[in-house]
Amino acid sequence: MMTQHEALRRFTGEDPIDPNLPICDPHHHLWDHPDDIPEDRIRDSHRHVRHYLLKELLEDTGGGHNIVQTVFLECRSMYKKDGPQELRPIGETEFVQGIAAQSASGQYGNTAVAAGIVGFADLTLGSAVAPVLEAHIAASRERFRGIRYTSTWDASQDIRSRVTTPTILSNPQFREGFAYLHKYNLSFDAWLYHTQLMELVGLANAFPDTPIILDHIGGPLGTGPYAGKREEVFQEWKRGIAALSLCPNVVVKLGGLGMPLTGFGWHERPTPPNSAELAEAMAPYYNWCIDHFGADRCMFESNFPVDKLSYSYTTIWNAFKRIAKDFSSKDRAALFHDTAVKAYRLSPM
Repeated sequence: MMTQHEALRRFTGEDPIDPNLPICDPHHHLWDHPDDIPEDRIRDSHRHVRHYLLKELLEDTGGGHNIVQTVFLECRSMYKKDGPQELRPIGETEFVQGIAAQSASGQYGNTAVAAGIVGFADLTLGSAVAPVLEAHIAASRERFRGIRYTSTWDASQDIRSRVTTPTILSNPQFREGFAYLHKYNLSFDAWLYHTQLMELVGLANAFPDTPIILDHIGGPLGTGPYAGKREEVFQEWKRGIAALSLCPNVVVKLGGLGMPLTGFGWHERPTPPNSAELAEAMAPYYNWCIDHFGADRCMFESNFPVDKLSYSYTTIWNAFKRIAKDFSSKDRAALFHDTAVKAYRLSPM
């Protein structure tokens, strides 16, 4: 049953802008948390949506925008219960492969859900990561595209850290494992905070032949010790993005500002923001990325259902379209579709 919160965020009051524009959504998740699992065993960002499967995704994408393809990003869902620890994430790829096959049956509309799949492998295994990558590929040979290794870290206890060191991307064991991505023709999705962007620059320069995709514009923080320091954070973030843009193997996803950690507070409002308000707040960040990377190295992303905490699917794509309304048709095509298709090596629809 839909909660009152979910119902409010699903309501848009808006018609889709430019509804025929083809969109490849390069970043969403799929998961299923049974109702009997206590909330404290569910990731914080997942608690507001326990079930997000094909039905729920299509309810969001069915709001009027022309979503032709999507890419699934790992979220620690449906890991195997047994077997070697390093191979348990293969369960997630198998799970999503099944949903992708369900979508490909043609019985659920024209959106090719999970046309690309990005999973998790512990790259700190070094050379021992090779059989893990091979198992992912075997589980979804036609769709598996890369690995995401979340390296978010901050010294403050008020900021959620997924690793115990701020320098994991420089770790020799991690880099030994990272080197295998190129061997298997896989890309790397990077999820970290704005304070860590320069470390990603070092990784990108060390492995110029490995495609790197920066998630959520590098996570500019706005909570904990960063609350009330938006301009200071913005300036530090801009320096990191400018440096990263000089690495030709890096592309960036424009999205993720609906997460509470960014400090905008949209999730706390009694009514969600409209697309014009979102576009005004987000444009300085996304335009900075586009100015430095170019439209052919940028792609808009939904980050659903995580960002669903703050706004509806139809509203956020309207906001993106408002931001890009004065761009050339070529640049709009890149931002909404072509960059994602190229980055994840998808077949155009």
